[in-house]
Amino acid sequence: MEISSASPRILTTTVGSYPVPDWLAALPSEQAIIDATQVIFSTQRALGIDLPTDGELYRFDVNHPDTNGMIDYFTGKLGGVSYEVGRSVGEEFRAEKHMGFRAKPAGVVTAAITEGRLNLLEDCQRAAGVSSGSFKFTLTSPYMLARTLLDRHYKDFEALTLAIADALAEQVVDLPCDCVQVDEANIPGNPEDGPLAQEAINRILDKVTAKQTAVHFCFGNYGGQTIQSGGWKPLINFLNGLRVDHLVLELAHRPDDDLYALKEVDPKIGLGIGVVDVKINHIETPDEIAQALEKVESTLGENRVRFIHPDCGFWMLKRSVADRKIAALAKGRDLYLGIN
Repeated sequence: MEISSASPRILTTTVGSYPVPDWLAALPSEQAIIDATQVIFSTQRALGIDLPTDGELYRFDVNHPDTNGMIDYFTGKLGGVSYEVGRSVGEEFRAEKHMGFRAKPAGVVTAAITEGRLNLLEDCQRAAGVSSGSFKFTLTSPYMLARTLLDRHYKDFEALTLAIADALAEQVVDLPCDCVQVDEANIPGNPEDGPLAQEAINRILDKVTAKQTAVHFCFGNYGGQTIQSGGWKPLINFLNGLRVDHLVLELAHRPDDDLYALKEVDPKIGLGIGVVDVKINHIETPDEIAQALEKVESTLGENRVRFIHPDCGFWMLKRSVADRKIAALAKGRDLYLGIN
């Protein structure tokens, strides 16, 4: 994304997902996805978002309309993964205790991971055709994907994670967007795996040819509930080792200790700070957003914050709630910076 001298020093963005429009769910088609993506871009821009996302509607599945495809869209297309998941597979997966809130794996790794049917270039091109400006494109972290799979091929979690990373890395070359963002919602609860997750994510970041890279971290959002325990402090070394332009961090829903911990993030890495809580229906006011920004900058220092955004994606909320939160985000930024 080009940041001109006329741009505010703190930009607004969204994290990724947007509520699926009712009319898309009722009558899905390729054209309907394109139309809905255009509406979502237009809505965000009209409400004051500087770097919008496509709403991740390219992942929409009429058979699973209650998820945003963060896992299954990717595991369902990668080669080397079987989707015959019966009772015995579920029992074997649960015994490994990789992911307590999943009763069964997203798939079974039966051969070497390949790109299979995954084509993120085509997905990004679809969005670029209706974006009307700069935008951010997202994909799920290989570490998170590996944790959802039952591995009967590599029989080694590190090997599986890095194999997925290499497959995804080839997908991010020449994507026609301004920023590529990798999403990771599991490492905050598993900081001991930081070196592996860092290596896997960096393999993707190193292949990005877009102008900017971002990595989004949160503590999970499943039915409005936090999934991962922990905090930001144990992850500082992990964050500082990422070869990334800026981070996109959950903070509105977090304790004050998490904000103080971010003082240790390498100044070369820009900070994106969550100031909108997506786990509640309360609509933040512009004053609340401005106050949150003032608190962040008084703690971290001026010019450390590059973006503000919601804590996570909006897919679990109603559109009316998401849109009002987006509007408050932009108005609060303008209020804090004195932009008329």
